[in-house]
Amino acid sequence: MSGTGGFGAHDGHERDGHDEWTEWHQGPDERGPFGDARGTDHGAGAVPPGAGGFGPDRSPHRIPLPRASVEDGGQPLPDLADLGDPAAVPLDLSHDVLKSLLGAWALAACSAAETAAVEEHLGACGACAEEALRLREAVGLLHQPESLDLDPALRTRVLESCLDRRPPHIPVPEWAAAYDAETARLDALLQDFGDAEWHAPVRLRWFEADAATSRRTTVAGVIAHLLTVDGLVAVALGLEDPLAGLAGGAPEAVGPAARTEAFWRASHFPPTRSVRGPWREQSHGIVRTVSFTGSTAGGLEVPYGEFALPLHDAMLDRAFECWMHAEDIAEAVDYPYEPPAPRHLNKMIDLAARMLPVALAERRRTGLSAPGRTPHLVPAGAPGRSLRLEIEGAAGGEWLIPLDSPAAVGSADHEVAHVALDGVEFCRLAAGHVPPEEAAAGQLGDREAIRDVLFAAAGLSRL
Repeated sequence: MSGTGGFGAHDGHERDGHDEWTEWHQGPDERGPFGDARGTDHGAGAVPPGAGGFGPDRSPHRIPLPRASVEDGGQPLPDLADLGDPAAVPLDLSHDVLKSLLGAWALAACSAAETAAVEEHLGACGACAEEALRLREAVGLLHQPESLDLDPALRTRVLESCLDRRPPHIPVPEWAAAYDAETARLDALLQDFGDAEWHAPVRLRWFEADAATSRRTTVAGVIAHLLTVDGLVAVALGLEDPLAGLAGGAPEAVGPAARTEAFWRASHFPPTRSVRGPWREQSHGIVRTVSFTGSTAGGLEVPYGEFALPLHDAMLDRAFECWMHAEDIAEAVDYPYEPPAPRHLNKMIDLAARMLPVALAERRRTGLSAPGRTPHLVPAGAPGRSLRLEIEGAAGGEWLIPLDSPAAVGSADHEVAHVALDGVEFCRLAAGHVPPEEAAAGQLGDREAIRDVLFAAAGLSRL
C-alpha cells in the first residue's frame, strides 16, 4: 500500500517543481488629495486659497454658502452641518405595547424608534428587563454554530435507501464499491476548491529501504498522480491510457512512480484544476466498465511494473490510495476528512495482511530482515511460524501472518508473536505515514518477528 497511497515498489526520484506563487506589493500613494505632492507649493490646477485646505491661522477654509433666491431675501441658506443630527422622534407607547415588542427586540427586528423606546423602558422596568434577558438567551440557543459540511456517511445512506427501493439494473460489484465510494468522496472534497487550494503544497510520504522518504507536489499534482496510476487499471480494462496523449507517448509496463514522473515532466507548467475533469471521467469510466463486465473481469491482472495484482485487489489498492491522498489533500488545506466506511476499510486491511508474507520474503532477499535469522522452511501449504495481527475497531479482525514463506499457512499452533493495532493506524502504517516503531498499540512475543512485520507493512508503501 502506498505511502502516498497503494501497495508495491516505488521510484524515489525527486524533481523540483515550478515556482507557482508571485506576490505583488505596492506602497501607499504619496500624493496629496488634489494631486500635488505633500508639503509642496500649489502648482497649476491646485486648489486656490479660500476654496479649501487651511487658512493662515491653520483653520479650515469654508466654501462660501449659496445664497437664497431674491424672493427669500437673498440670505445664505443654513449650513446643514450646523443643524446637528436629527433626533429620532420619541414614541410614547404603553407598557403593554412595549412588552409585546420584547420578542421582536430580542430578534433585532424592531425599527430604530421602537428599539429606542424599548431600551429606554428596560432601564425603568425590572420585570421587562428580566424577560428581555431570557429572550436574548433563547435567541442565542437558536443560532448555535454548526458545521455546514455534510455527514460523510450521508451519501452511503442515501444510496442504500434508494437501492433498497429500486435495485439497479447494472449494480456496481462489491469488490469495486470501495473504489466507487472513495473517488466520490474525494471528488466532493475538490468541487469547491479555488486556485489557492489547487496549488497548496502537499508532501507525499512513503518508506523505502526502512527509511522515510517524501516528495513535494501540489494538490493538483496529487490528482495527476492518481490519474496516471489509476490509468493502469483503465488500460487493463481496455480504456484509454491517460499517458497516451503525452509528447512522445509513454513507455509500456512501467510502475506507478515512473508513470507519475513522466506525466509531471511532460507538463510545461505545474498541474492545475484542469486535471480534475480527466481524473473524474476516468474513475467514472472504470466503475462503469467493471459494472458492465461484472464477474467476467475477475480474471484480469493489472501490471504494476515489477509485480501485478488481480483486478479485484487492484481496485482495493486504488481505493486505499485515493483515501490516503484525500487525507494528504485535506491536511494541506486544513480540512477534516473521515476514514472509509468500516466494511470498505476492512477489505483494505485484508489486502495489506495478505501481502505481508510476500513483503517479508522481499525483506529477507534484500537483507533488511533481522541479521542472523534464517527462515524455518516448510512445504508449500503447510503451517509455519506465524504472527497474530489483531486489528481493533469497527473494521477490525484477526489475521495469522506466516513469517517464513509466502507459501506457508498461518497457524495458531505455531504463533510466536502477537501485535494489536487500530485499523486506521495500521492503514497509515501501510501508507508510510506512521513510523513502524510508533505503530503498534500492543506487542507480545518474538520482538524481531514483530519488528520485521511492522517494517514490512511500512515497506508496502510507494509513490
